[in-house]
Amino acid sequence: MIGGGQLARMTHQAAIALGQTLRVLATGPGEPAAQVTPDVVLGSHTDLDALRKAAEGASALTFDHEHVPTEHLEQLVADGVTVAPPPSALVHAQDKLLMRRRLKELGAPVPRFTEITSVEDVTAFAELIGGPVVIKTVRGGYDGKGVVMADTPEQARDIVAGYLADGVAVLAEERVAMRRELAALVARSPFGQGAAWPVVETVQRDGICVEVYAPAPDLSDELGSAAAELGLRLAAELGVVGVLAVELFETVDGTLLVNELAMRPHNSGHWTMDGAVTSQFEQHLRAVLDYPLGDTAATAPATVMANILGAPETPSMSMDERLHHLFARMPEAKVHLYGKGERPGRKIGHVNMIGSDMADLRERAVRAAHWLSHAEWTDGWDEHGK
Repeated sequence: MIGGGQLARMTHQAAIALGQTLRVLATGPGEPAAQVTPDVVLGSHTDLDALRKAAEGASALTFDHEHVPTEHLEQLVADGVTVAPPPSALVHAQDKLLMRRRLKELGAPVPRFTEITSVEDVTAFAELIGGPVVIKTVRGGYDGKGVVMADTPEQARDIVAGYLADGVAVLAEERVAMRRELAALVARSPFGQGAAWPVVETVQRDGICVEVYAPAPDLSDELGSAAAELGLRLAAELGVVGVLAVELFETVDGTLLVNELAMRPHNSGHWTMDGAVTSQFEQHLRAVLDYPLGDTAATAPATVMANILGAPETPSMSMDERLHHLFARMPEAKVHLYGKGERPGRKIGHVNMIGSDMADLRERAVRAAHWLSHAEWTDGWDEHGK
């Protein structure tokens, strides 16, 4: 797996159960996956020699992130390496403009967009749509990075001018009037078998996914089926091998629009570790290794995932002690920590709560995640019983 972050760490957990060893290409021994797997290659994902070293003797090569240069992946394929997903598919998760154009060709619902090569381009686009625009970098953005909202044409011009002056390629999209964000998580094997999990609702804050509700509350059967079918169709049309996350906007008028694609395990699928028969991490390995795919059914009526984000100030209480108190109060909490140092806003883990009452699960999951990040109970509870 190229990349040694938390996705690789959790994929390694799944690999152990399947009798596999996951080698990771990491930038340093302290990265989350490098802490737990015995087979680590240190190097950069932009270094072809490091990629070749990581791929040597491996059954397949896959990804913790999408930032490996396409030309390097094509060279690995030429060398005989099984790359999953193949570069011809992965490029659609790397290049947002290419992705938008391809999805439009396939008839998938997308926001109105255009390539921006000058400030005049964005002015004309803003006039065309008659509303605020979103400026996105064509490559390299994640967790809200490389995405800037412009409320006025003047703001849009200033944002574009800054990017173009730095030599950064950008596109513009209309800002969608949306009810909420959804995610359709699917998997596809090289054989062409597909599987879809229940469609979920995601909650974003500052460009970062903070909560996931599975299944999406109050989602009609028709819209849920349409989202899942769209995910499976895109996986097949693009030739994806592995997990594909299709991030969606549910608009105020009840339609779906594709926002982003990710061709790897995804934050919107962390709930599957405890709330589905087959987790996204096991499923990704099944697909990459061309095993038959696993059952994607939910194991309970509802699951809520809450990300643990680093607090503005790191608590003096150790994470071990925070865990101790959490489990004393909420023994049902399922905690997954990533082995990361704490810093403001950084994803350091997540909590899953499984049950039947979505509102109650959300309250408890958010409270647990806040406690683990801040060492403060949101309801003022005293863990010492004072």
